Parts: sequence; structure tokens; C-alpha cells
Amino acid sequence: MKGVILAGGLGTRLNPLTQVTNKHLLPIYDRPMIFYPLRALVEAGIRDILIVTGGNNAGDFLKLIGNGAAFGLKHINYTYQKGEGGIAEALGLAEHFSGGEKIAVVLGDNIFERSLKPFVDSFKRQKSGAKILIQKVADPQRFGVVSFKGKKVLKVTEKPKRPDSAYIVTGIYMYDAEVFRIVKTLKPSGRGELEITDVNNAYIRAGRMTCDILPGWWTDSGTFESLLRAGQLVARDPSIPKPGRRRS
Repeated sequence: MKGVILAGGLGTRLNPLTQVTNKHLLPIYDRPMIFYPLRALVEAGIRDILIVTGGNNAGDFLKLIGNGAAFGLKHINYTYQKGEGGIAEALGLAEHFSGGEKIAVVLGDNIFERSLKPFVDSFKRQKSGAKILIQKVADPQRFGVVSFKGKKVLKVTEKPKRPDSAYIVTGIYMYDAEVFRIVKTLKPSGRGELEITDVNNAYIRAGRMTCDILPGWWTDSGTFESLLRAGQLVARDPSIPKPGRRRS
């Protein structure tokens, strides 16, 4: 199973910080944002990883991470997303890299407490299809909101004004190779982007989506408020090494 970190886009919600660097290179407490999803994939047992970058500072990823030796890797793959075509467009750039294997996808601005390994191992055993990890939040209207009938997932609605539930799709997805065929069928949304929500709904309609609740704390880091929250969560978490006890 391979890993993909989506760290493209222009990060306009974090201007003026992102006028001088990529959003995913901004600090979360004592290390760059990109270190967190990268470490999460490695700790889940994934060693073949692609980072999708973008913006004017894509080369800084290579300077910072190199071949991934600090994370115990022998090699890291990189590719470039032009502009802001959406999460699904960025995912489509991983088709050649995936080589037909299952992939675990993490958005580069997602910070979370618990290991992904149990979910990665579960998806390896899943014959086909996709898996999303969800969590209950106080502001679901900012995200893709999950609608249920009992325990069955009916659909995901992107940023609804009146959410059907408080459960949202985190930026952690797992797909079989069918995902790239689905991406090629998508039409741009009203935002002019290819939406990952449309990918997930295609799997849901086909009855090929599984769903697990992500335990522990989780946050994105795409706004000033969530960037601050991410740093505070990391600073308070005793399981995350602090300065002088770094693991990477």
C-alpha cells in the first residue's frame, strides 16, 4: 500500500503568511506542518510516499525533506499541482505513482493524535473500494458533512449551511485503483475545483465505501484559527516529542 500527501494549492486563506511560503511549510508548534502527515504515514507502515506540492515554493519541500532519511525512508516521490484545481485534481496526479495499488491519502494540513495503522491495516484487508475517517466537530459547516440512515452513510455534502449531522470527513482517505477512473469523470464544482466529496459520493453510491470514526483529537490547519488550535493541541500532547526529544 502506498501513501499520498496532498500539499498543493495556494493557501489563500492564510495570506499574508502564504505569500512567502507554502502553507504546508508553516510551523505547527516546533516543526513544519508537512512533518505531521508524513510521520503518520511512516508510523502506519507505509514506506512508498508521494508528496503533491504546488505554489511558488514547491522546491522548498525538497530542501526540507530531501529523500526522507530523517523519517527512516530511502526515497520520497514528488509531483507538482498547478494552481488550485481542487483536492481531487491533486489526487489524480498520483495515478502513475500508485501503479494500481491501494493508496492512503492524507491532506497536508491535517494534524491528528492517534495512529493511522489500525485503519491502514483494516483497509489492506478490505477487498476493494474506499474508506473514510470521520469525526464529530463543533463547526461541521466548514467541511464535508456525513448524512446517515442509522449507521449507514448515505452521502457527503460539501460545506452545507444546515448540516445533517455534526460528523465530518477528515482529510484522511483510502482508495483502491478505481479512484483514478472516478476522478476522470468529475466536473468542476461551483468553486471551479474537482471535489474530493464527489469522489467519496461515487464510492458511497456504488456501495463500496466503509467508514470509521477517528479517535483522539483532530484538526485541519487551513485557517488562522485552526492553525493556532493545531499548535496548541500539539504543545499540550505529551505523546508528541518536544524540543530536545525530537523524533524527526
